[in-house]
Amino acid sequence: MILRREKEWIVEHGRKLITAGLTSGTGGNLSVLGGDGKQILITPTGVPYSEMTPDDVVVMDRDGRITEGGRKPSSEWGFHVALYRTRSDVRAVVHTHSVYATTLACLHWEIPAVHYLVGFAGRKVPLAPYATYGTEDLARHVTETIGSSNAVLLANHGLVAVGPDLAHAFNTAEEIEFVARLYYLARCAGEPQLLPDDEMDRVIEKFKDYGPKASSDNDAS
Repeated sequence: MILRREKEWIVEHGRKLITAGLTSGTGGNLSVLGGDGKQILITPTGVPYSEMTPDDVVVMDRDGRITEGGRKPSSEWGFHVALYRTRSDVRAVVHTHSVYATTLACLHWEIPAVHYLVGFAGRKVPLAPYATYGTEDLARHVTETIGSSNAVLLANHGLVAVGPDLAHAFNTAEEIEFVARLYYLARCAGEPQLLPDDEMDRVIEKFKDYGPKASSDNDAS
């Protein structure tokens, strides 16, 4: 089986979506680029994460054509492909239905710089307009709204996080869920005081050296 390690990462992080409370059931999805950047490995649709194996992971080319695997890819494969096409720095995509991020998405609230950890995404987490799941409209909204950020809320839907590898994208999804919870609670209590842009720029610069090196998940195929 080609790309065995990448398939194992998909399975491992799919299970972490459940244990970290970032989704439920078969909700959400994730993908990575293969080592040569020409192949996209993505979770299959409708398979419980607890039952998923590397054999279930679907391999696609960058045009969305299936090249390996006996299952259908996630219904959201369109915005995964679109993100890889438009962002050369992205090598992993994590989509969650985490409770607080999704709550804010249903309220149509962006996540501003209420806490410095929003810097994992950028100065803020923008909100993409609603579109039916699995559609070209949703893929277009995601890519147009995310810009250079590492996360975007999907109105009435959930969160998408991206990164140079699966570990970084997953960590961003976790940190933004934490910030979403803080922001919701702060709004319930009063008016949150936001960090200024220059402070967020300093934080974002410091985050460049935070965590594992990006090459750690992309050095083999």
